Amino acid sequence: MLLSANNGLRGQVEHLLDTYERQHDRLAETYRQLEAMRVQACSPDRSVEVTVDSSGVLAELELTASALRKSPEALARTIIDAVQEAARHAREQQRSLTASSTEELGDMDDLPDIMPGVPGLDGIRAYLRGEESRTD
Repeated sequence: MLLSANNGLRGQVEHLLDTYERQHDRLAETYRQLEAMRVQACSPDRSVEVTVDSSGVLAELELTASALRKSPEALARTIIDAVQEAARHAREQQRSLTASSTEELGDMDDLPDIMPGVPGLDGIRAYLRGEESRTD
């Protein structure tokens, strides 16, 4: 009886580890895609073109001659508007890219699901970071 329970628990833990390994590979690919992501936007008059990364941080800025003829205030507003537009699109792409991974992570079993009383992954991460340990 004890051997059967042990084998059952071992099977559940192995399944959990296999699932985490597959998810790790997917998350690593998602991370690579986020790192490579670049989103461009132009001002309505096409005098300013910006490129932001997946976090919405400005990576490139191109100004045309007509942009340089604008007042400093108008140029600043045009740049800000273009960056905000690109950042908005970057957030949308980021959400789209991470949505399936986030759903899969939410559906996965955690250690307390198969071994009540043990800390979950959040608790283990908190402990390793030196934060107060949480158990599920």
